[in-house]
Amino acid sequence: MHRLAQRPGLGDEAGMAPDILCIGSVLWDIIGRSPAVLRLGSDVPGRITRLPGGVAMNIAMTLARFGLRPAVLTAIGRDPEGDELAAACARLGLDIAYAYRSEDLPTDRYMAVEGANGLIAAIADAHSLEAAGDKVLRPLADGRLGSAATPWAGPIALDGNLTEQLLAEIAVSPLFAAADLRVAPASPGKAERLRPLLAHPRATFYVNLEEANILSKAGASTATAAAEALLARGAARVLVTQGGKPAAEGQAGQGVIEGCPPSVLVTRVTGAGDTFMAAHIVAEREGQSRRAALDAALAAAAAYVSGEIGS
Repeated sequence: MHRLAQRPGLGDEAGMAPDILCIGSVLWDIIGRSPAVLRLGSDVPGRITRLPGGVAMNIAMTLARFGLRPAVLTAIGRDPEGDELAAACARLGLDIAYAYRSEDLPTDRYMAVEGANGLIAAIADAHSLEAAGDKVLRPLADGRLGSAATPWAGPIALDGNLTEQLLAEIAVSPLFAAADLRVAPASPGKAERLRPLLAHPRATFYVNLEEANILSKAGASTATAAAEALLARGAARVLVTQGGKPAAEGQAGQGVIEGCPPSVLVTRVTGAGDTFMAAHIVAEREGQSRRAALDAALAAAAAYVSGEIGS
């Protein structure tokens, strides 16, 4: 439907404009992984890691690996964990000049448990991002990245960790009217927050089957059917994944196409959807066709879950 816009002529503090803005959660991922099949009450050996994470962060990290310059608009505390996270962002090539650094809000965290049978449970503690509210959007309004009169005209990756009220405001805000808006729910539990954005004429949704069904209320059993249902609900463009089963990309007036993910041994799942989204954005930036961009995104996600791409 629309290719990624060229970067606007607005510079940041370092004199270079970002290629893309990533708005949403930037936090610490605390992930426990075991090669065993886990059930309720399982107590098994494994590994526990702490890595920079969050939907916006994961997307930005993947974009940086592809050579782009992403800037994150998020909330990070001025606590020791926040200072560590900010330093990690800088090392990974992310522009954090526009992040809201709070004096009184702690840095957010996400905790998940994964087994051989996939994600068992996860808890996202993104309360600081929610409490910061529209403070994270100030650079889009105060002239640093745009204003209501001259809004940001490049790509924006937006995640559903913002509050329902703020997402509803974004759906009709002049600050987002010219953006190539790429939207991810963050989790099935937060998918419904994105419903106001379905009417945004420049929004592309990246969802899994469960999230698609929450948004459309259609109860589809395949990615293709889910994509068709979302288009029928007014979405301009959608990409729906279903694990190792065929994924779908649909555009209003242009129908739905399918792509099959490569078959790989799954060693992790947290962050796979964010990798898929970032890889698709990059493929389109390079001018690839609908089908080629979908296949490139599926290949990148498969490489990630197999462990071929480092965290």
